[in-house]
Amino acid sequence: MTGQRSDARRNYAHILAVAEAEVAAQGAHASLERIARIAGVGSATVRRHFPTRKALLEAVFEQRVHALCDRARTLCGERDSRAALVEWLRELLAYSLAARGLADVLSYQPLEDEAAQESCAAAIGAAGALLLRKAIDDHAVRADVTIDDLLVLIVGIALATENHTVPAAPADRAFQLVVAGLGAPGT
Repeated sequence: MTGQRSDARRNYAHILAVAEAEVAAQGAHASLERIARIAGVGSATVRRHFPTRKALLEAVFEQRVHALCDRARTLCGERDSRAALVEWLRELLAYSLAARGLADVLSYQPLEDEAAQESCAAAIGAAGALLLRKAIDDHAVRADVTIDDLLVLIVGIALATENHTVPAAPADRAFQLVVAGLGAPGT
């Protein structure tokens, strides 16, 4: 955003605020045209700032994803590495249920380019991998579990339950079943 005119920065911030509200209400498939109409700009302006739906969703979730990544780094210092991993996964699931559309962002197949390295999915994966590695090293989680496995499970639970009237209960039940399967042999 540096080097942009002040009106372009204001447009970006306003479009992003509208997009956040629309994605919260409609999920990842919120209409870009509706976002433009509510923001009072043309759809070309929205597409200039966010050339793809994925770019828009990444921007909508960027701040919270950074907070989840910071949380993972904090939890890495916990004594019980399995509990820390489970707590972080529970927080990721809760946010995925509360912020409709995040599960869609996390389920995108990462691209093999620089932009993918800065994506929400890549950031979440890297943060979670730190917690998982510590839990595996402590023999608190099965050694054959990968962060991709865990993200597929969290995304799957979020997508499968997000349209329930009250998604928390079935999501929590599925999460408990997943957590039970994480244990290292003999634990």
